[in-house]
Amino acid sequence: MRVSIVLCFLILSLAVAVSAQNERYVKPVDEAKKDASFFAFREKLIAAAKKRDARYVLSVVDKNIKNGFGGNDGIAEFKKFWKLESASSRFWEEFLPVITGGGTFSGAGRGKLFFAPYSFSAFPDDLDAFTHSVIFGRNVNLRPAPETEAPVVAKLSYNIVEVLNAVKNKNDAEKDDWYEVRTFGGKKGFVKAEFVRSPIDYRAGFEKKNGVWKMTFFVAGD
Repeated sequence: MRVSIVLCFLILSLAVAVSAQNERYVKPVDEAKKDASFFAFREKLIAAAKKRDARYVLSVVDKNIKNGFGGNDGIAEFKKFWKLESASSRFWEEFLPVITGGGTFSGAGRGKLFFAPYSFSAFPDDLDAFTHSVIFGRNVNLRPAPETEAPVVAKLSYNIVEVLNAVKNKNDAEKDDWYEVRTFGGKKGFVKAEFVRSPIDYRAGFEKKNGVWKMTFFVAGD
């Protein structure tokens, strides 16, 4: 009997270990401090975004900013779409996770191009960005049902997950409230939507032009 119990324990331990080995992650990375001028610029931009300072944000938007993949580029289209002066503008809730979400330098002349957040710039190339996302946080609750009262079955930290289903917000049909996800290690359940970020969700690029940092794209999709 004792031998059987020990054997079962060893098998269970092995299964857990194998499951853990299969997990994949996108760990937070932030290279901003590699360029002192960019780091100072970003700190000022974050402060302005938190205060909803439309004037300052618009001052760092490049005149030819890329706004999407339909050809509607340029600062005039950016202003028209986002309406930063409006109290109902969605820009701030979309932009803050981007600008505070780390990122990496890339391109020729390393240090002159910065892409944010890290969930975009550090996402592995071998995975489908349309079906996989990143757990955007540490010790995020995984639950068996899309309810905060449901028990926590696991804690996820920066895992790459497959998004299986979305549960809409009851008060806003355009927003997702929960995502049903599955990790590479086989953990499955529901996570609050704010902690699940697609690599092709909103992301931004910054380039130093004539000694001044500018936001050269702010896009979502592919």
